Amino acid sequence: MKNLEDLPGIGEKTAEKLREVGFDDFMSLAVASPTEISKTIDISEALAAKAIQAARANLDMGFETAEKLLEKRKDIGFISTGSGNLDKLLGGGIQTQALTEAHGPYGSGKTQLGLTLSVIVQKPIEQGGLSAKVAFIDTEATFRPERIAQIAKAHGMDSKKVLENIFVARAYNSDHQMLLANKIGELIKTGENIKLIVVDSLMGHFRAEYTGRGTLAERQQKLNRHLHALLKYADQFNVAIYMTNQVMSRPDSFFGPSMQAVGGHVLAHASTYRMFFRRSKGNKRVSRLIDAPDLPETEAIFELTESGIEDG
Repeated sequence: MKNLEDLPGIGEKTAEKLREVGFDDFMSLAVASPTEISKTIDISEALAAKAIQAARANLDMGFETAEKLLEKRKDIGFISTGSGNLDKLLGGGIQTQALTEAHGPYGSGKTQLGLTLSVIVQKPIEQGGLSAKVAFIDTEATFRPERIAQIAKAHGMDSKKVLENIFVARAYNSDHQMLLANKIGELIKTGENIKLIVVDSLMGHFRAEYTGRGTLAERQQKLNRHLHALLKYADQFNVAIYMTNQVMSRPDSFFGPSMQAVGGHVLAHASTYRMFFRRSKGNKRVSRLIDAPDLPETEAIFELTESGIEDG
């Protein structure tokens, strides 16, 4: 078996429906539940269970040694943020094989970091990049090619070539956002050397489309699928994922933080590294690393300049 159409009970039309909602290979099906598949594409749970079981049977889903995992992690690359302080905070920069999320209020520098990374990733490794291309999902109309050109020029790079190496698409709703994520996988499979995926912002459409507590469960299930598709790219293709996120105020908080990231536990558990950005004096910004598997919670100061992100 190689294609979704080869699975029992999955014809061409059903396979197309699965691909449209993000189940585009055996692995994405294998980790899903029959109930999730049944509700998503309107087939019986029994048929969904058969397809899932067949997908699992065609995959090596067992254990691997820690030694093998260590060898795989030797391939991890780091993209410089442009700020030595921020790079140090993150253990060397934005990592491949990981999801890095930055949340904070408007104007705190989240998008500017995404734009700066989109330029620096194109530099050679010895200059903090990966000599690679970028896929940028823009959900809030914040991508500005003029700003990319300005950052590229400030870094001594050919702005035309830099812009040619960025694949950008505007997502108009959450379904479109998830479809674009799938398209990135197709680009990589056709040979495009994409090593950075930027989603700016992750939760904008999900938050706008699913309002009220009654829709929360459906939203989180959908968000979970989207995040796991991105995680799959990070792991399978050694890609870095950088996501910006919104915050909401916590008026009931007297001792803890007054703002928290939206997305709930699904996003918190999926993100490898989480940063909170806030404004400081002038163009200075403060980043706090609030969650990481291998780094301490600490802060770094950086500055927004013509070059994008720099040390203040």
